[in-house]
Amino acid sequence: MTKEELLKRLTNIEWDDFEVKSAIGGFPKNIWETVSAFANCSGGWIVLGVVQKGKKFEVQGVENPEKMEQDFTTVLRSHSKFNVLINPKCFKYNIGGKIILSFFVSSSETKPVYFNSLTNTFIRTGSGDQRATETEINALLRDQLFGVMSARPVERTSLDDLNRTTLFRYRDYMSRMNPSMVYNTMSEEDFLTRLQIVENGHLTYGGLLFMGKNLAINQTFPDFRVDLLEIPGRSYAEAAIRYTFRLEEQENLWEYYFALIERLKRQIPAMPFKMNDMGFAYEDSPQFNAIREALINMLIHADYFSPMRPRIRVFVNRIEFFNPGAFPLPISEFMKKDISLPRNPVLAKLFRSVKLAENAGLGFNKMLKWEKETNTTIEFDNNLSYSILTFLLPNTNDNYTENDSETVEKTEKYPENVIEKTVEKSSEKSSKKSSEKSSEKSSEKIVNIIESNPIVTIEELSILLNKTTRAIEKNLSKLKTKGIIQRIGPDKGGYWKILK
Repeated sequence: MTKEELLKRLTNIEWDDFEVKSAIGGFPKNIWETVSAFANCSGGWIVLGVVQKGKKFEVQGVENPEKMEQDFTTVLRSHSKFNVLINPKCFKYNIGGKIILSFFVSSSETKPVYFNSLTNTFIRTGSGDQRATETEINALLRDQLFGVMSARPVERTSLDDLNRTTLFRYRDYMSRMNPSMVYNTMSEEDFLTRLQIVENGHLTYGGLLFMGKNLAINQTFPDFRVDLLEIPGRSYAEAAIRYTFRLEEQENLWEYYFALIERLKRQIPAMPFKMNDMGFAYEDSPQFNAIREALINMLIHADYFSPMRPRIRVFVNRIEFFNPGAFPLPISEFMKKDISLPRNPVLAKLFRSVKLAENAGLGFNKMLKWEKETNTTIEFDNNLSYSILTFLLPNTNDNYTENDSETVEKTEKYPENVIEKTVEKSSEKSSKKSSEKSSEKSSEKIVNIIESNPIVTIEELSILLNKTTRAIEKNLSKLKTKGIIQRIGPDKGGYWKILK
């Protein structure tokens, strides 16, 4: 980071990868919390010698910068305080004759990163550091196996746990859609081994999920399912009933894919049929490809060991793909270049072998074509424990209301002083509506999380949504009053139940 970039940062307080700290009298006590938070998330800058006062920054400088730099790097590059070695990049700036130290802490490959004890694991939420919950620590521990777990054998399984119908359907689909693929000519044994469906007589985790029997899958992944709900409104609060359609349970991920894509196609305009080289028809359009890519992205990137479950919710104005497990890098990194980092490489390979997924990257380019084709947007929400991709549907208008129409009519009929009062009143209404909409959105997210993780705590919701516990309790109270959720059992050891 150059001096110019540093000064530019100090003019904008809207960052989550940049922390300024006063260093008068030595290191601030909470500096280790920030180191842990940056190392556990996407990395970030710690700037010593600057203090923030409201929206303004005051450059104080540091005393004896050489010793401070040496002491800081020595602590991080030893096992005296942290459980892993951290190698920060160090920079020194002179601003107005005062020395500022800047350290860049990279995202660690080994997580969780904590100091002194596991309970001192911190994560970054918004522009602050928060102590990680047990659920988040477990997610970080599972992420140590990112990219390798799907190829490991499940010892209790055998070839008897393979769904033969799914295997036949998959090989038939491959022969039609990718006839030149070398796997088509292989024996069943070689086919299963080369695609890492089977390892030493056992199904791999990826093979079990993709084409195993449902009973065998549930023995390893309790309550296995991929949910799809169609809600007749823009929110649960607006909908008269909780949903008009819910997908039935399927045998495995290959069967889920076809059931899900058939339902999602209903949200897309009719598509022209095309022919492949073998004369087989297939459907193709930029909108369809974007939705299909999002679906497969969810299936190959889900953390199936999480207590949360992959889920799609179709509202009247959007489609949400909720995925347990965060992306390994910030979304901006995937946008810049093709990076292929699926959580479950075996699942990715199985979808790519039948030309249902990109060979490089995570298909973000295909997904982004949705925006151009529909003149809407895609929203990305990447959290430590989950990620959400939201496709806004065309021909819906959340901003226009009857009150907007009334204001336009009034401004045409009344004189200027009345117009000003009307605008002020409209502004007040708009502010109130904005607040109500924000609260409604928070409630939606709470229901979203509860549906996937019924044992989630208020503290965990507070961290996940970057809200105070009081705000979370207020939203929960409203949801209970409306009969949307119910608390079963005590605060500790109980769980949430969604009623409609």
